[in-house]
Amino acid sequence: MQSAVLKWIQGYVKIEVKGERAAEFINRALSKGFSLWDIRVSGDRLVELCLPCRDALRLRPLLKETGCRMHPLKREGLPFAARKLAKRKTFLAGGVAFIASLFILSSFVWTIKVEGNVKIGTQTILDAARKEGLYLHQWKYRMGDSEKLSFGLQTHLPGTSWVGVEIKGTQVTIKIVEADKPEEKPLVSPRNLVASKHAVVTEIQAKRGRPLVQPNAYVRKGDVLISGTLGDEANQKIVVADGYVKGMVWYTSKIEVPMIQTYETYTGDSKTRNYLVFGSKGIQVSGYGKLPFEHYQTIPEQKTLQWRSFKLPVGWLSEKLMASETVERKLDPAEAKAIGLERARADLMSEAGKDARIVTEKILHEKSENGKVYMEVHFEVEEFIMEEQPIVQQGE
Repeated sequence: MQSAVLKWIQGYVKIEVKGERAAEFINRALSKGFSLWDIRVSGDRLVELCLPCRDALRLRPLLKETGCRMHPLKREGLPFAARKLAKRKTFLAGGVAFIASLFILSSFVWTIKVEGNVKIGTQTILDAARKEGLYLHQWKYRMGDSEKLSFGLQTHLPGTSWVGVEIKGTQVTIKIVEADKPEEKPLVSPRNLVASKHAVVTEIQAKRGRPLVQPNAYVRKGDVLISGTLGDEANQKIVVADGYVKGMVWYTSKIEVPMIQTYETYTGDSKTRNYLVFGSKGIQVSGYGKLPFEHYQTIPEQKTLQWRSFKLPVGWLSEKLMASETVERKLDPAEAKAIGLERARADLMSEAGKDARIVTEKILHEKSENGKVYMEVHFEVEEFIMEEQPIVQQGE
C-alpha cells in the first residue's frame, strides 16, 4: 500500500462512477491491477473512489464494457499544484526569491558569542577572531573549519589552555578555557597602620606589629595605631604591621527633599509597530502614522526563525509603545523627612564601607519652606579606620 505522501507526489483524482453495473466495474478494475482506495458505494448505481492520475485514462475500456460513466470530483497532488503555480508566475517567482534569500542570508555569520572568558576581554578575543577571518557578516564558506579556527585563535591568545569554535547556522560560539596561572602575591614592604580619619577607637586587633592605642582612645587622622617597629633602638626589628582597628566616626549630613515628587506612569493607551528583520536591519510593515500621544516608553519583543538548532537571520520585531504621563505627588512633611533620612543613610554607608554600621542618628535642625524640607542630621558610625603607611628605613 502506498503512503499518503507518495500518493500526493504522484498525484491522484477522486471520481464518481454511475451505472447499473458499477459494482462489476470496481471488481474488474481491481482484478486488472488498478490501485483504488477510499471506495464508497452509494446504492447500486453510484460509487466514489480515488486512483492515481496516470490510471484515470486507462479506465475507458472498462467503462465501455460495463456501460458506466465517470465524473471527476477532485484533483490532488504535486502535478496539479505545480500546474497551478505555473499559471501564477509572480507568486512562483516570489516563492523562489524568498527561498533563495533565506539560503543567501543563512550563508553569513550574523552572531558571534564568546563564552568562558574571565581575564581575557571579549573584544580581545573578537580581534583575534577577525585575524583568522571570523567576524560579523563574513561569508561562512570563506572561513576555515572549526578545528582550523580553534588552532589559529589559540595562537593569538596565549593566556588560554583550550579554544573551541562551534558553528551552528548563522551563529558562531567561541568557547574559551583560560590557563591557570599561580596567583602572584603582592610585594609588601614594612609598614604601620595609621588612622584614616578622626575617631574614638572601639576595637583593635593586632595580628603582627605593636598596638599603640587602646579602646576608647581618641585618635586623629595619621596617628599610628599598630606600629611595624618592634624592640628598642638598640635591638630593633621592622615588620609588616597587620590587623584591624574599628572606631566611632562622626558625620553631619545636610538633607534637602522637595515635597512634590514627580514620576512617570502608564495611561493605558498604546500602539504597536511591527518590523520584518533581516540580520541587524528592520523593515516596518505596520503601525504607520503619527502617534496619538507625546510621551511613551517602548517595550520590544523579537522572535527569530529557527529550524531545529539553526537560527536564521530572519525574524519579527514587535514594538509596543506605551503612553505615559508625568504625575506629581505632594508629600507631607513626615514622608519627606523619611525619604531624606533614607537617602542620607544610603550615601553614608556608601562612603563608610559595607562593614560599617550606624550606631546613632540625631536631627540637629529641621524646617519646611519654599516647598522643601531641610534637615541637618548628626550620625555616629562604627567603621574600620586603619590605612597603610610605609616605613622608610635609613639608607633606602
